[in-house]
Amino acid sequence: MANPQLRRPSLSTIRKPKREDRLSPLPDDILVNILDRLDFTQAARTSILSRRWSRLSAKLSRLVINSQDIEARDARSAGLSDDDLVRMNAAAVEATKNILARRHPGEHTIRLLSTTFYLRDDDDDVPISIGHAVGSAMATHKVEEAEFTVLTEKEHLQCTVLDMVKYEARFVSFFNGCPDAFSGLTRLYLENLRFAESDFVSNILATCKHLKYLGLLNCETEMWTTHQVEHAQLGELSLEDCHLGKVELKWLPRLTRANFVLWTSYQDLPLSFGHVPLLEAVTLENIALSWHKMVKLSTLLLGTSVQELQLGLNVKRFGFSQRV
Repeated sequence: MANPQLRRPSLSTIRKPKREDRLSPLPDDILVNILDRLDFTQAARTSILSRRWSRLSAKLSRLVINSQDIEARDARSAGLSDDDLVRMNAAAVEATKNILARRHPGEHTIRLLSTTFYLRDDDDDVPISIGHAVGSAMATHKVEEAEFTVLTEKEHLQCTVLDMVKYEARFVSFFNGCPDAFSGLTRLYLENLRFAESDFVSNILATCKHLKYLGLLNCETEMWTTHQVEHAQLGELSLEDCHLGKVELKWLPRLTRANFVLWTSYQDLPLSFGHVPLLEAVTLENIALSWHKMVKLSTLLLGTSVQELQLGLNVKRFGFSQRV
């Protein structure tokens, strides 16, 4: 006769261990700190868990809304269709509006408000909608850092002059339609724009009074143009593959880094340094032709306190190329 003590218990008698909830007892500030470390899309999904989590998502201090994260890290290289880009941009607009609408004015500081979206040549609504939402947030909340990263459908090596003209027209409409948003920006990245007005870069700097970083990729103005750059807050300027004529850094008391990569120069160096007392890092990279004038760094950097200098030159003579 079998020993009853050795009988195996039935499944119905086995008690399933309760999962221990270690998150709920945590105070709100700890949970918000955790959510701030997640991607925005992941953090936003927690709002459906309960009323408490919905309130927590409205207290995030870092709002990084990137249309690329909705489908792929780099939509252009992923081969997405126009419909995909439209959907991604629309999702970025809705995410920006929804997360800002749930916040109580002045209750919690937004330490970073960053939006990345595509500037399409057939859609004005996306940038304008995002710009108005960001401008409204700046008016009703304390926003420490605000960023716009404005991408285009085509990468810069694929853009034609006609593409750049179309993108520039859309950006100008965005810029003129959202002065409140641009006036509070601390970081701005633009690409693939051909500015019809020779002083438009100066207009950007004059409007974006709090700008700390300005990055331009494959942007153009007329080659005869001289840009006298003056700004009280700008700390970093990056110009890559740009055709801007001559750039004179006339008065930039807080500039610490300047990057000039693959600029177009006919003969004279299209760059000069004026009042840049804090400048400590400079990157210069270009294709050097045999008929270009010699660049004397001692003259170019005279009066600056540069401590880090990076040079990248492709020297071309008699059809041969050598990187220095």
